[in-house]
Amino acid sequence: MSKICEVCGKKPAAGRNVSHSHRVTNRWFKPNIQKVSIRDSKGNVRKANVCTRCMKAGKVERA
Repeated sequence: MSKICEVCGKKPAAGRNVSHSHRVTNRWFKPNIQKVSIRDSKGNVRKANVCTRCMKAGKVERA
């Protein structure tokens, strides 16, 4: 099972590489997910899988 952002729910998505000659190959777009210590809504400190976009946007409070 791949990691999913616990804040926004972002997960790997499937897509395709398309070359200049239009040869198509399958690929995965993987979000940059880090395991960080956060402070939840109750004030408890815990580890969570969070994408770097959520960290940069200030959606989580680092512990």
